[in-house]
Amino acid sequence: MRLGPPRLTAAVALLAAASALAACSSSSASSSASSAKLTGFGGSSTTPHPEWSKYTFAIGDNGGDGTQALAQITGAFASAPYKVTFARFTYGPPLIQAAASGDIDLGSVGDVPPITGAAQEYGFSVVGVAHYINTTVPEEDIIVPKGSSIRTVAELRGKKIAVPQGSSAHGLLLLALEHAGLTPSDVQLDFLSPAAGATAFASGKVDAWAIWNPQVPLAVQQGARILVKGLPPVDQLSNYYVAPDRDLTGPRRAAFIDLFERLAAEFAWADKHPDQYARALAQEDTISVADAQAIVPSDEFWVAPVAASDVQAEQALADAFLQAGQIKKAVNIAGISQNVLPAGYDSMQTPGT
Repeated sequence: MRLGPPRLTAAVALLAAASALAACSSSSASSSASSAKLTGFGGSSTTPHPEWSKYTFAIGDNGGDGTQALAQITGAFASAPYKVTFARFTYGPPLIQAAASGDIDLGSVGDVPPITGAAQEYGFSVVGVAHYINTTVPEEDIIVPKGSSIRTVAELRGKKIAVPQGSSAHGLLLLALEHAGLTPSDVQLDFLSPAAGATAFASGKVDAWAIWNPQVPLAVQQGARILVKGLPPVDQLSNYYVAPDRDLTGPRRAAFIDLFERLAAEFAWADKHPDQYARALAQEDTISVADAQAIVPSDEFWVAPVAASDVQAEQALADAFLQAGQIKKAVNIAGISQNVLPAGYDSMQTPGT
């Protein structure tokens, strides 16, 4: 079974090259945003080296998560002694593949893409964790269309469910079925990209859809109903930062740490400036600011090194995927985890944010 789209090729490199450099301010950024730029931005644990000016780092923006727009608003990389570009991805699996092939250098994904990626022996590592701050607000859900008679997960037996394959929503669906005593073979899984899933859901071609924000609130506005919220024990409240192994050794490592800390700091700033965060999400997701403001509470997070509890949670999910036949090879999460952030690092404690 193929997990996720084919390996990205030169298209990603072209997209990254065409993206605006983080050192450049967007012409569309408001003057109020510009005046709110971070001060004292920069990695805390490294000293720039002259060789860094030769480096270019590409950051993966997963599904319009605000990474690029926030970089423009905050000036996160304005003083960086290396070049930064951005590449946009619709969801996690292709971002993982791009990290493994070296087409990008850093990006965050949900809890499942590292598992399905490792099952395909891609060469990447999990280098940090983004923990959601609001633990009662789901970032993804399983929804049913307006007028649906389905009220419980058990009633999904035999039904067609849209879900992006290898995504965090895939994990939510798998565990929700398991808690209801069902397996993937008890339902009809329709592996669709977020865009294709939206079309199938709106046209009544599927009975349910496992998906994340902003698709969930937009569908609910049209009458959809949340069947399962993406909260523990059926879902994690963390995302995972991944990077190609080439950045984790040798002379690029120190510069990579600086890059990671700057990225973490821009989101720490966003957590404290929700209105600006909403504008960034609205810009990247092409939704209204009002809709973006509604999902900001579910998107706020803080960044930390990978802890033993994170490895344990991911390993349990990997084992569940193997048992359910959703991957064909056992995955050792500890073996693909490599911390680069300083011990005890907490992005919310970043000076100047």
